[in-house]
Parts: sequence; C-alpha cells; structure tokens
Amino acid sequence: MALRYQHFITPTGAAEFPKVVRGEGVYIWDHTGRRLLDGSSGAVSVNIGHGHPRVLEAMREQMNKIIYAHSMRWDNDPSQALAERLARLSGWNFEAAFFVSGGSEANESAIKFARQVAVSRDQASRYKIISRVPSYHGATTALLGITGDADYARAYKPMFVEMPKVDAPLLYRRAAHETVDDVVNRCVQQLEDTIIAQGPETVLAFMIEPVGGVSTGALVSPTSYYNRCREICDRYGVLMIYDEIMSGAGRTGKFLAGHHWPDCRPDIVTLAKGVSGSYAPLGAVIASSSMVEDVRRSGGFKHGHTYSANPLGCAASNMVLQVLEDEELMPRAAVLGERIRARLEELKQRTRVIGDIRGIGLHMAIEIVVDKDTKEIFPDEMRASEQIGLICREYGLLLFSRRTAGATYGEWLMFCPPLTISDVEVEEMLAAFEQGVIAFQNRL
Repeated sequence: MALRYQHFITPTGAAEFPKVVRGEGVYIWDHTGRRLLDGSSGAVSVNIGHGHPRVLEAMREQMNKIIYAHSMRWDNDPSQALAERLARLSGWNFEAAFFVSGGSEANESAIKFARQVAVSRDQASRYKIISRVPSYHGATTALLGITGDADYARAYKPMFVEMPKVDAPLLYRRAAHETVDDVVNRCVQQLEDTIIAQGPETVLAFMIEPVGGVSTGALVSPTSYYNRCREICDRYGVLMIYDEIMSGAGRTGKFLAGHHWPDCRPDIVTLAKGVSGSYAPLGAVIASSSMVEDVRRSGGFKHGHTYSANPLGCAASNMVLQVLEDEELMPRAAVLGERIRARLEELKQRTRVIGDIRGIGLHMAIEIVVDKDTKEIFPDEMRASEQIGLICREYGLLLFSRRTAGATYGEWLMFCPPLTISDVEVEEMLAAFEQGVIAFQNRL
C-alpha cells in the first residue's frame, strides 16, 4: 500500500485497488484467481470482450511492420483503412476522420476543428459551446468548462472558461405536473433562449451525447427533442456535435447512437472507447469532406498529437470493427438489449430500489432509489449505487456505478456488457445482479 502511494496516483484517492491479471471474453481475473463477469465492459469500452484472437493477431501483424509513424510527416495504411471504414459505417456523408488517443482528445479536437471551420467561413465571432446539465465531455481543462458536472470542475474552476449550459431532458426526474412534451418543450425553448441571450453570432456549437453516458445514466430523449434541437441549430447557424465516445461503435444496436434519429444529422461526431474495443488507446473525430476542405483552404487544421493516427491503434480498431460486422454484433446488441430490459423490468416489480431502466441496446443504466414509488434519491454519503456494485462483486459481477453532482440528479449502475456476451453469460449476469440488489435492499 505504501508503494502504491509512492509510485502510482489513484484517480479516486483510494489507497489500493484490486489487481487485475487476465481477461478473456466477458471475464476478468484478479490476482487471487477469482473470475468476475465484466458487466459494464470496463468503462463501457471493451465492446467485443477481452482477448479476441482476431484482434490480437492483427496487432501482432502490425507490430511486425511498424508501430509508430509521426502523423504530421507520414501517412499509413491502417489509418487510411480505418478512415474509410468509419465513413462507410457512419454514413451521413461523413467522409473524413481525424484520429487521436482517446475520448477527451477527440472532444477537444472536435471543438477546435469546429472553431477553425467557423473562422474559415468568416464567422470568427463564434466560439461558445453550449452543452447540457448534467453531462460529461472529458477531462481536459477546456472540456471541464463544457462538462455539466460541477464536481469534476470545482478544483480547476479558475483555470478554464465556463461555457453556457442548458438542461438535459431528464424525463424520469420531471416534475409531477409535467408531461414528456412539457419537458421537451422546456428544454428546446431553453436552448433557443440561451443562443439568443449569448448572441447567436458568438455561438459555435451545441454538444450533446445522443444517448447519455455515465453522467445521465443512458438518457434517451424523445425523437422530437433531437429534431427540434437540429432545427434551432440550423436557424442560428450553430453546429451540432454528437459526443458518441460511449454510445458509438455499435453498442446501441446501430453503429452510431444518432442513427436511431435519422432526421437529426450532426455536423461532427466523436468516437472512442468501443471504436477500438480498448485494445489500444484511440479516438476519432468524423466530419464531412466539405468542412475539411474549408479548413484546408484556410491553412489546415492547427492541431495534432504525438500519437495521432497511430498505426498500431488503427490496426486494432480496424479489426475490432471487422469483428463487429462479421459476428453481426450490432443486431445482436439490439435483441439482447430488449431481452435484458424485459428481465430487469420483472426484477423492478419485485424490488423497491430499482427506479428506472433506460437506454438502447446494450447501453443501459439502472437508476437506484430509496423507493420506486416516491423516486427519492439516497443521501450522497450512503453511496447506494457504489454499495450495490460492491455487493454484486461478491456474486461475481462487475458494474460501473455513478452519482452525478453528488447524486443531485440521481445515481445508477451502467448495465453495458460486451457485445460478445453469450446467452448463458447473460443469465449469469442477471442472476448475480438480482442477488446483489436483493442483498442490498435487505440490508437497509
């Protein structure tokens, strides 16, 4: 423990974590030899499971060729192949990709790219990014100003510019007198009012997760919300950026979560996590070739990283996406998602602490409450979702728990297993979760 403090800084401040030693399929093993089912795919990123032989072989082949080439001096085959594959899978006339090392870098790159697009179009007054509360878009200082979670930003407040925020349509937490349409109308109107109040000529983009990540617990909005937000952005010349770091790469049953709402085409999309299956650190920004051409004509994209378009990472991602298609994992995610949701709804009826089950495909979350009839939130100090996660671990299941802004908006567990999970493993996961929830409820 002393060495851990001395040599490795734990992000949570914990003195010691369990030590992982091996992963295979949907399972990981700790240093004691105990096997655990990875029910949240790590940080919702191990989309095709651990140790897939085709990905490992593709990485070995690439390592025997070259593992690094400076992207500002060299092109490479894996990055070209990956860009072409992403264009095909993404559709929507997204013909160009820029590769980085992860989600924060992807979102940072996206807002810088959007800014350069505006400058190239003689709209240099546009620089503000509107986002939602709650939300999470990354850990860089610029993104902390966009992220709608004060807990993440508090220590760094003097170091960044706070960007304007609007409410996310938290349907489960709506007031008793509000209908779904009321919530949509309120949130959409707030977006337009904010653009007008900030000065439309200063607003660059509206950044949202089309299906929420950990900050909202897999929030899904009505179709009218997406379409009306798109209309408002078009009305005022505001770009729309979809943060699909967590929801993209097939997890919802479609390659992009945004594909579920085809009439709301974003201008820019960011990907990471599942796009490489976490076999290598990789993120991507995808956009239209017309936007890229505007930036090129104005002097090129003034941005880059040492590991941008890394050949090894791109080779791994290429094979992950090949497996996604060859094994038909996207349609399977849609089918399994419906099956799992139905079983969780049955469990909800037999317990009082499961408040809401939401999401699409294998991108789901379960909101935990004191009582499902009142929707009362557990006190922050109780850390209820974290407790359930720890109890589930006793039954062999790992789940990612989260409380946003000190549980101001609630707390949940991310139910996001690898897309390769088998029917037998689904049953094992559901049985362990049921045991964990009931054990937690019995301790209250």
